[in-house]
Amino acid sequence: MQQVANRKAIIDRQALIETLERLAEESAADKLRGVLVKTLQDALAAGDAEVRRRLHAGEGGRKVAHARSFLIDQLIRVLYDFTLAYEYRASNPSSSEHLSVVAVGGYGRAEMAPFSDVDLLFLLPYKQTAWGEQVVEFMLYVLWDLGLKVGYSVRSVEECLRLSRKDLTIRTALLEMRYVWGDRNLFEELRTRFDKEVVAVSGPDYVEAKLAERDERHKRMGDSRYLVEPNLKDGKGGLRDLHTLYWLLKYLYRADDVGVLVEKGVLSATEKQRFDKAEKFLWTVRCHLHDMVGRAEERLTFDVQKPLSERLNYTDHAGTAGVERFMKHYFLVAKDIGDLTRIFCAHLEDQHQKKPLLRLPRIGLRRRELEGFEVEGDRLGFADPKDIERDPVSILRLFRVAQKRELDIHPEALRLITRNLGRIDKAVRNDPEANAIFLEMLTSPKDPGTTLRRLNEAGVFGRFIPDFGRVVAQMQHDMYHHYTVDEHTIRAIEILSKIEAGNLGDEHPTLHKVIHKVLSRRVMYVSVLLHDIAKGRGGDHSVLGAKVAERLCPRLGFSEGETEATAWLVRWHLLMSNTAFKRDISDPKTIKDFCDVVQSPERLRLLVCLTVVDIKAVGPGVWNGWKGQLLRELYYNAEDFLTGGHLSDGAARRAQAARDALRKALADWSDEAFDAYAKRHYDLYWTGTPLEVQIDDARLVATADAADERYRLAARSDTFQAATNLTIYTQDHPGLFARIAGAIALLDASIVDAKIFTTKDGMALDHFTIQDRGGTAFTDKTRLQRLEKTIQQTMAGEVIPRRELAKPPAMPSRTRKVFTVAPIVLIDNNASHTHTVIEVNGRDRPGFVHDVTRALFDLKLTISSAHIATYGERAVDTFYVRDLFGHKITHEGRLKAIEDRLLEALREPPGDRRAAKKAETKDEAAPTPKPSAKAAKNAAAAE
Repeated sequence: MQQVANRKAIIDRQALIETLERLAEESAADKLRGVLVKTLQDALAAGDAEVRRRLHAGEGGRKVAHARSFLIDQLIRVLYDFTLAYEYRASNPSSSEHLSVVAVGGYGRAEMAPFSDVDLLFLLPYKQTAWGEQVVEFMLYVLWDLGLKVGYSVRSVEECLRLSRKDLTIRTALLEMRYVWGDRNLFEELRTRFDKEVVAVSGPDYVEAKLAERDERHKRMGDSRYLVEPNLKDGKGGLRDLHTLYWLLKYLYRADDVGVLVEKGVLSATEKQRFDKAEKFLWTVRCHLHDMVGRAEERLTFDVQKPLSERLNYTDHAGTAGVERFMKHYFLVAKDIGDLTRIFCAHLEDQHQKKPLLRLPRIGLRRRELEGFEVEGDRLGFADPKDIERDPVSILRLFRVAQKRELDIHPEALRLITRNLGRIDKAVRNDPEANAIFLEMLTSPKDPGTTLRRLNEAGVFGRFIPDFGRVVAQMQHDMYHHYTVDEHTIRAIEILSKIEAGNLGDEHPTLHKVIHKVLSRRVMYVSVLLHDIAKGRGGDHSVLGAKVAERLCPRLGFSEGETEATAWLVRWHLLMSNTAFKRDISDPKTIKDFCDVVQSPERLRLLVCLTVVDIKAVGPGVWNGWKGQLLRELYYNAEDFLTGGHLSDGAARRAQAARDALRKALADWSDEAFDAYAKRHYDLYWTGTPLEVQIDDARLVATADAADERYRLAARSDTFQAATNLTIYTQDHPGLFARIAGAIALLDASIVDAKIFTTKDGMALDHFTIQDRGGTAFTDKTRLQRLEKTIQQTMAGEVIPRRELAKPPAMPSRTRKVFTVAPIVLIDNNASHTHTVIEVNGRDRPGFVHDVTRALFDLKLTISSAHIATYGERAVDTFYVRDLFGHKITHEGRLKAIEDRLLEALREPPGDRRAAKKAETKDEAAPTPKPSAKAAKNAAAAE
């Protein structure tokens, strides 16, 4: 064990023994166990307090881990001696009445975070005896009474050896065995025989199995070291990867110190320093994490990242929050661990050639030359280690040849590259050949994602494109982004390549067609590479990124036109998603404003490709069919506009064209019936509703009117769009939208789009597009029935959404509460000719839309359409509204009142019972006219 400073301040074992001896003499036999537990509890609490004090005083995590391990050692020693002296004395022990207490696993390494398990092996000479069983049982129960989480096994030496040959986990645990107390000779026998009979004869097998186990663990944990909520113990680049290096070091070199790898020429002194720094950092973070949450926790979840960063003194810098700086440090450490693992494994392969490692081919295959490089099996390497020194551009050539020939990179080549990154200097970055090679790899149809990820892992990417190097390991502390900026960018390029190759045609049928019409293919790929390049610098990353593009593209060999197009795409890469998800894309003004920025069909094609891959690369579950549908509609509407299509026609002409199309579709209707129906709608309905929806609406209204029903609901789920479409036909009244929004919120569903139409005879025909919390449609019949019933009860006044939403949730979102989103209200009178457009931003919560629409009702505003979007914890909702007279709101005082009232709604805490009580006195207490008896009967039958 590493030397622990001032040990007696943690625990004074001799003083503790004397105390127990005195108490034992004073206590009755049946009181001894209670006395022992109480005394050890006090010693443990005092020791833990001292260890915690050292941690808070800034002592490194490894020292703290050793200190706590020392504390547990002393308690176990005292407990063992007390057990044999006062409980199960063996005055003349037989050969079988011997016991050794051995630490294994992390405890065997003498590394214990504040709430780590205590892993023990009770080692017996032969088989278990009654005496040994009693001693072990007594000790375990006392340790459990102390509140320690103990993992244990009771085995003989022979059992340990036999099981370790069969079980990799047991073998690894014994590899780190450490004597704690008891029979020392017994421990030495096991250690000597284990080393000779197990370790010495199974080195290559163990290495292969352990590395395969590591790979499987990586897959289980997400197979990326750039997940924004990483597991610092088991995740890729975490402590367990460092432990794996230790295990291999012990197994193959019989050494405990990484310094041996420097002596053997495996690691350089600088690389060992990186190893030590990485280990110190991870242990410090782990100890603070355990201490902060008060339990064994290994995940750096959002709710712990900020307080941890504050504990570790990470402060905000321009453009980057302290928590983001802390997490970037974490990811860079994880990358260092990956580099060290690769270097070590390259050496292992050279020295231990019985079996392949890291899924690499069998050693000893014939070597051959390929384009100036050496191929061994299916791995590419340098023919001469001096090649990099003579010509650093050969580094990029190596990756290009590997990509073209679909070869892996030899670990030894990666090791050479890692040690020569400094040779990628300004001269290399400005070399025309080097830039041409990089651009060829980026735009290659042969899996550019894998090649770029290899370049990034090796550190080449950030050296060759320094602006990209600035976003390596750059995270964003929010619930929307799942990966660091560099990983997100590479994934976006990967997705773009797959779509271009036709691999995602079913998921993206429109993009599958559009991408092959793109004329500026190089621009498309480079714009994806650069779209987030300026994140973390402060300011608008789109504007700053465009400047990076203007500077970098000429270096890559772009013409002036290509540079301008790339810079434009980076500048406006959020335009299409913002328009599709926040604006009414059936409004001609929306399309015109969008096209005024886009200006050309080629830019439109490039922009839709960039937009789709950007969203898909954010993380699992972010993309869905509804977003795809909105982007498709915007794309085709904009394409029509840019090529002189129908959107340039007047509203009246388009409304008449829509009526004519519906009349043709309803061939079974009489002219009188159709004319009467058509006259009930304003032009806004005809210009803002697709034909297929108009057909469904007409039949729904006709059926309801024939049955004299004043309420009817239709629900249809679309699995491709991943959304459920609700149509509600009922008597219009103020606050109707808010009531429906509340009913939908009660079922933990989200409104993603809504269009509100009122007929000339006072009926509402409202369309809602909703999704469940997972971003999918309501496909289960029972859930759809519950949805319809809840809306019906709400419309009838039987359920008051405000009152129900005010109740505390059964399972509150721990993570979502971590984030604060400053409430913002934006009012735009230029986005539409006919409506005032209001955008609200706030922290998402159950009933968010309901709260906002209630406020709009209080303000006596009529909602015509709503567009709801969430980005992790942030809700961004847009409403097209008019006053009660059907006009836009232009008076400054009125606009200010709207802003103030909406800000109040956004800041209103969920569960404000006073607001709920107040709401009950308003329109929610007055139900919508109840459904007819026939409708109620039908609803009951459906249930």
